[in-house]
Amino acid sequence: MAQKKSSHRTAEEKAATAAKREARRARTERARAEAEERRKKAKRKEQLTRFGLIGAVLVLMVGGYFLVTNLGSDKPATAPAGATDDFGMVVGDADAPKSIVIYEDFLCPFCGQLEQTVGDRLDAALEAGEVNVEYRPLPFLERISDYSPAAANAFAVVLDASGPEVAKEFHDLLFDNQPAESGPFPDDDQLVEWAVEAGAEEDAVRPGIEDMAFEGWVEAAGEAAADADVNSTPTVLVDGEVIEGEGLTIEDIAARMVPAS
Repeated sequence: MAQKKSSHRTAEEKAATAAKREARRARTERARAEAEERRKKAKRKEQLTRFGLIGAVLVLMVGGYFLVTNLGSDKPATAPAGATDDFGMVVGDADAPKSIVIYEDFLCPFCGQLEQTVGDRLDAALEAGEVNVEYRPLPFLERISDYSPAAANAFAVVLDASGPEVAKEFHDLLFDNQPAESGPFPDDDQLVEWAVEAGAEEDAVRPGIEDMAFEGWVEAAGEAAADADVNSTPTVLVDGEVIEGEGLTIEDIAARMVPAS
């Protein structure tokens, strides 16, 4: 009897142990399932976050592209007072027997060399009524420094505020103080200082110089020059004909503009 009772307890214990084992297995399966579900949710959340970030970046990139594009294309090309329809400024007698056009960049070292070579002779010819000159500043070297369009804009601001005579003085000062292509480059305060030295009123030119008031006009000048097949500076026309030729030197160009006496 006692032996039968002990055997019965053993069966019960086995059943209880099996039940506990099954319960543990069930809990383990549920825990595993729940963990897998949490992992999948976390992965989905990570993917959504990643895709959201990528989407946001794409929106910013595309939006930024169109913003920059629109800024470039929608900038007003309002001309400064006293400017020509060809994005330049004319000095000298309109009835002078010779007309000269100079496409130039205030950062271009060859333009600076030409100014140094022919500047005094050209000024004398202007004073004598022998020539008139149209200066057409370009942002040709914008790829090197923002000073290129900034100086052209400052020239336009001075022309607009103070007229051709002061603008010509400012033009000459820009070349007298021309920086190297490697810099350092004059800042807005320096451009304002030179404008005032040329004869402009500081209050009349500082806002336009600092705000790039004629940036659109400067950009349009560059586009017009490209349309006219001007692909280098200086490019000089005498009576409508481009001075060009193989092996042409700065002195050669200067001599065709105003022969040395």
